Amino acid sequence: MAVGLLVLFAVIGYFAVQRYSNGGAGAPYCTATSTAAGGQKYEMTPEQAANAATIAAVGISKGLPDRAVTIALATAMQESALRNLDHGDRDSLGLFQQRPSMGWGTPEQITDPVYSAGIFYDHLVDVPGYSRLPLTVAAQKVQRSGYPQAYAKHETDATVLTAAFGEGGVLSCSGPAPLKGDPEKVKAELARAFGKEALAGAGTGAGAGTGTGGGSGAGTAAGGAEAGRTGPGGTAEPEVTLRLKRDGGPAEERRGRAMAHWAVARSHELGIARVSYRGDGWTGGQARGAWQRKGGGPGTSGDGDPHHALGDEVRIFIAR
Repeated sequence: MAVGLLVLFAVIGYFAVQRYSNGGAGAPYCTATSTAAGGQKYEMTPEQAANAATIAAVGISKGLPDRAVTIALATAMQESALRNLDHGDRDSLGLFQQRPSMGWGTPEQITDPVYSAGIFYDHLVDVPGYSRLPLTVAAQKVQRSGYPQAYAKHETDATVLTAAFGEGGVLSCSGPAPLKGDPEKVKAELARAFGKEALAGAGTGAGAGTGTGGGSGAGTAAGGAEAGRTGPGGTAEPEVTLRLKRDGGPAEERRGRAMAHWAVARSHELGIARVSYRGDGWTGGQARGAWQRKGGGPGTSGDGDPHHALGDEVRIFIAR
């Protein structure tokens, strides 16, 4: 018994070191944390976080309330554990285990997280009063599952995830800093998840010589800004800057937060090095993956950090 406990503690210690070594540059993982009393957490892999971010983004792009996002996330947590599966019961596929033979779409469509989330929401909003129904009832009216009560056990975690992408929570992702990304791919994925209007307000960025290593320049891309910002190692980082609607109210605030946390959730996959939004910044491979306060407030440029975002923008820097 004693030997078994020692082995268990050694294993736990090993994974703790892997997670927290080098300021959070160890084994990748993501955590959604509620800022409400109790600070509930939900931990997941980068793959799960990326899929959760897509589900949340599609719901927000459709203008749906948090309750819809929570129902969708809980459903995907039960059906696939937030993994885009290429198999399932009979011909079930994807995040929601939708079946081509039941009219959900082609296998290629169903295994596209943006499509599968979108068609789930389309069916959900057809359920009269879905937002007032118990989660299990609302999910079951869409899914027609043989185990309808199974969705209930995921409601708390799904609520935490919803808060992380909307309001009342935060999503952080640790792991090694990404090596390289493609700004065009980041913009394309943003447009797929949030709609083309996500890039409509994107502005033009200019290279800043204020970072470590100096240098200057400018870059413009259709629908977004790719600015030659200077990274910690003196290498210019392409940038995608998303302009939000001024005086857009809570809906625009929600969209901005969702895009910023979407970028963190997709950072490992898309090579996103850092994200800045409303005075807070996230940098891959640093601070155990946590967001850091950069100083200043909405509408200010912060403390002189060249990566700092104004109050009406989300800045995404791509590893190069």
